[in-house]
Amino acid sequence: MDRKQKKTRAAIFAAFSSLLAKKSYNRITVQEIIDAADVGRTTFYAHFETKDDLLKELCEELFGHIIGSAMDCAHTHGLYSDASSPDSVFCHLLQHLQKNGSNILGLLSCESNDIFLRYFKNSLNDLIQNQFLQGKPPKLDLPPDFLINHISGSFVEMVLWWIKGGMKQTPEELDRYFSVVLSSVL
Repeated sequence: MDRKQKKTRAAIFAAFSSLLAKKSYNRITVQEIIDAADVGRTTFYAHFETKDDLLKELCEELFGHIIGSAMDCAHTHGLYSDASSPDSVFCHLLQHLQKNGSNILGLLSCESNDIFLRYFKNSLNDLIQNQFLQGKPPKLDLPPDFLINHISGSFVEMVLWWIKGGMKQTPEELDRYFSVVLSSVL
């Protein structure tokens, strides 16, 4: 993808995110996205077949980036220029959320948050499978897919609790809370 195409996609993503912060996904039209991004209809459809495709790609880009970054604790991404990266993948993920690149916290708490929470949870499922259940039997005799669903759901609910409470806890504190809860299961 060339620079112009990347810039156009970024403008469409930014316009869409801005609209999502103001109104429900179902009430946003492609025309509103086009107008806010200042692109033509043909340009929009050259990048995305439908509004649903735009949503899917936005979520994949946002969550894929933060989950991928959390899994690769060796990267610095500006978060650890003064210190080493955390041992916990969950702490790393919480630090990315706290940084709030691409207004991800706004999307997780907007009127259409159920859509984003579903994508976030699905992205977490892969992380949990790879980081915690790969070749390790859990303490409890439970199906792995049940555990993955339970852990990712708990993490998402913790993030929502954190956002609604004004993010008073540090990522390190939340990670400690979550670790205590997880230790009884894993």
